[in-house]
Amino acid sequence: QLKFVESGGGLVHPGGSLRVSCVASGLSLDAFAIGWFRQVPGKEREGVSCVSRGGGNTYTSDSVKDRFTIARDNAKNTMYLDMSSLKLEDSGVYYCGAATPGPGLYGRLCVPYQYEYWGQGIQVTVSS
Repeated sequence: QLKFVESGGGLVHPGGSLRVSCVASGLSLDAFAIGWFRQVPGKEREGVSCVSRGGGNTYTSDSVKDRFTIARDNAKNTMYLDMSSLKLEDSGVYYCGAATPGPGLYGRLCVPYQYEYWGQGIQVTVSS
């Protein structure tokens, strides 16, 4: 069983930067595809940025392209989302997730229902 503890959220001004982290335990994160997802009230959880187990396939939402970067540190069993040039519409609850590699991920790398392990979610608020 893979478990996550998220940290790093908070309040940031428009144009600012923030890093959210997810420390994994129980299993090695490098065995999984990983992703960051965002949910706002009244809307479904959406994929923000995801990367396959080996890093060969990636997905980044057009809304965050060139501003958000996903990364993992296998030695620390931790994944990160570095966010810059933050906008008001980036606000939401951010979830880290992990998915077992397999054919189901082909063409659906950043689809939430493909992910079986989730962090508890952390609030990011962009406000002036």
